[in-house]
Amino acid sequence: MHRLQDIVRLHRLGERARAIARMLKISPNTERRYRHALEQAGLLHGDPDELPELAALQRAVEAALPFQPLPQQASSLERWRPHIEALIDDGAAPKAIFDRLRLEHADFNGTLSAVKRLYASTRRKRGICVTDVAIPVDTAPGKVAQVDFGAVGKLWDPQEKRGRTAYVFVMVLGHSRHQFARIVFDQKLDTWLSLHIAAFEHFGGVPEVIVPDNLKSAVVRAAFDVRTEPSLNRSYRELARHFGFKIDPTPAYSPEKKGKVESAIRYVKSNFFSTIGDERNVNVLNIMVARWVIEIAGTRTHGTTCRQPLVAFETTERAHLLSLPAAKWQRVWWREPAIHRDCCGLVEQARYSVPWRLVGKRLLARVTDKSVELYWENTRVATHERQPPGGRSVQDEHLPPERGEYRQRERSYWVERAETLGVDVHRYVNEVFDSDDVLNQLTKVQAIIRHLETFPRTRANAACRRASYFGGYSYATIKNILRKGLDLVPLPQLVMPSNGALECPRFARNTQELLDSTLETSDASH
Repeated sequence: MHRLQDIVRLHRLGERARAIARMLKISPNTERRYRHALEQAGLLHGDPDELPELAALQRAVEAALPFQPLPQQASSLERWRPHIEALIDDGAAPKAIFDRLRLEHADFNGTLSAVKRLYASTRRKRGICVTDVAIPVDTAPGKVAQVDFGAVGKLWDPQEKRGRTAYVFVMVLGHSRHQFARIVFDQKLDTWLSLHIAAFEHFGGVPEVIVPDNLKSAVVRAAFDVRTEPSLNRSYRELARHFGFKIDPTPAYSPEKKGKVESAIRYVKSNFFSTIGDERNVNVLNIMVARWVIEIAGTRTHGTTCRQPLVAFETTERAHLLSLPAAKWQRVWWREPAIHRDCCGLVEQARYSVPWRLVGKRLLARVTDKSVELYWENTRVATHERQPPGGRSVQDEHLPPERGEYRQRERSYWVERAETLGVDVHRYVNEVFDSDDVLNQLTKVQAIIRHLETFPRTRANAACRRASYFGGYSYATIKNILRKGLDLVPLPQLVMPSNGALECPRFARNTQELLDSTLETSDASH
């Protein structure tokens, strides 16, 4: 419209039509159309210093030169417009709309380009909506930090001696835009937690709120709307509780809501990684990126804040960070082991027992460097010292009372247990163990001792004396003696001569009598 004011002013000054077109750099035909429209409205003549308002000029031009839309063909998807508009209302993108129409309608023969054109024209007609508006958020010092990973291609892992896909972890402070960056080879829980600790130590403090993405090391179950609540990783909760920060997960499919860290990752990739040359050793690159964060990223003038991030951090934000806790954080992992028939669950490649009635259940295990705690329905049911991979920690009280002792396979354990029943039981158990120089008698001894423990000590010792007297070293012998009450019967008295020989042998014969007997000379049968 200001060009129309120039046309009016120049005509009122008496300039010729061709000279006006040349000065305004428009074609003579264009100048003529606008001149005729303004002349019909009576706006072309008057005082050059009192030009008409822009709105009046616009009304005059629109009345004389109404808008004529460009001629175009009707959309090939006109019959599908109601379906497409309904999917647009649900928030579907062009590709999703195209795939849905192909899936649900066999007669759909449109193209993705046609869907995109109809999508764009529909959005233009509807105009801007509330959800299209980006709400700028100003972050107070020390309040918020955003964290995320970004893939940076394959780098050399000197520990495993091979190339691996690498990621750069970035934590950026929302107020100053000062950042921490480190290159790693995975996004596992241990790596995620240790990187947070390293970032806090780098900043010398802790932000009040951390905004992570929805990776499993941080968020077990994401919230897709306000009606659902995210479920945080328990180990990440422990870290937040120790350092005193809150966790505010990014809504699913909304990377723009953590745009500060997204922008920081793009900056690291485009600036640092584009200048590393042939260097691929991750240890060397981590030293380089730590220097780059301070000397390059920290001293640049940020495009949004128009300040140097490191200067803004030192002068404003550092003082508002939460202090680092005095106690060192004890690493905590949470696992969900299944309890097997041996009453044990496998945690970090070691086995730990729980009460036997929990066999078949899935428990929660809180693992630290020194201990393993197992929980069932928010109740701690077992605590063990941390075992190395392949180790086992079993507490006797966790096993069934009537079967738990069977895990003891040492002779010394059962001999000591027999000794608690009495001297005769102790002697008899040793005799049972020694009754066979090849066959192991452990199973027999276990049954004998368990049976004797159900009787009074006097009867148990008496039964063992009788079994030993008659040389019966079996579980059946002990059981029959006690069942028939033979332990209550006195043992027979055996009188031995002083010289050790019998006075009147019942079946003995004189040696001479044997020598004098006549030998048979015939082999005939009697």
